[in-house]
Amino acid sequence: MSFFKKLKDKFTESSDNVTEKFKDGLSKTRNNFTSKVNDLVARYRKVDEEFFEELEEILIGADVGFDTVMELIDELKLEVKRRNIQDTEEVQSVISEKLVDIYQGERDEDSSLKIQNDQLTVLLFVGVNGVGKTTTIGKMAHMFKEQGKNVVLAAGDTFRAGAIEQLEVWGERVGVPVIKQAAGSDPAAVMFDAVQSAKAKKADILICDTAGRLQNKVNLMKELEKVKRVIEREIPGAPHEVLLVLDATTGQNAMVQAKTFKEATNVSGIVLTKLDGTAKGGIVLAIRNELEIPVKYVGLGEKMDDLQPFDAEKYVYGLFSNLVDKEEE
Repeated sequence: MSFFKKLKDKFTESSDNVTEKFKDGLSKTRNNFTSKVNDLVARYRKVDEEFFEELEEILIGADVGFDTVMELIDELKLEVKRRNIQDTEEVQSVISEKLVDIYQGERDEDSSLKIQNDQLTVLLFVGVNGVGKTTTIGKMAHMFKEQGKNVVLAAGDTFRAGAIEQLEVWGERVGVPVIKQAAGSDPAAVMFDAVQSAKAKKADILICDTAGRLQNKVNLMKELEKVKRVIEREIPGAPHEVLLVLDATTGQNAMVQAKTFKEATNVSGIVLTKLDGTAKGGIVLAIRNELEIPVKYVGLGEKMDDLQPFDAEKYVYGLFSNLVDKEEE
């Protein structure tokens, strides 16, 4: 049974709304990527070196990342040789299989959020301005509220004009309190207040916003470390997640940001926003494979429930759903 058939059986027979979100959210990448792969397959009758060279260019063009592309091409060559594949159409199924393998690899890790059942869970959000950090916090607060959890937000981005007000709007929209101080206040002082308030309210989740300035990495590092120290002093073991928000539409620039924040703080997971707005959704694979940081959530649209836990198989299904349907026919 081909990998496409396995995906078809796993996802399309169920009325999985989340799978459809991945399918719809990745339509731009799918139309860009698979149309080029289809064209490549149509022009080549056999799998040879020239075929792989063009496939390499297509993958790099989808922002899969140079190192990841080289690894994928090597894996494909080995698999094609092992299975004695001659027909180029058969390679499409192998590509999808290898993309899942490259994302998951030998890793036996849980990519879900580390929610504490017996105490307050603190999620610290980091990322540059303009990536959708505040919107992501709002959507995640909504998600937890829908799960029946008691949520508090901390307006720790005290430097950007309008950041506190923007978070307050989300707080009102979702129906959760926002702990704040005046613009320009010490972010660590805001975090202290937020932790005390969350404890008093017997909150389940405290979601903390932080400043997104990248002009000076040393200052960024010191600021984030100070914030983390205050949180950990009040709640040992917290923050339980440091989530870096990246904008998928910025492509390789998102990789640069990820590397900088990884050096500045102990990032435990990535939230990739605006995946529905880019034709280069391969950046998911580059981030995971080259930075060794799991993508935990992805933004697949503008709606409140379009922030979804990342699933490698659903992602690949979203990339190749038209080929899955084609093979079924």
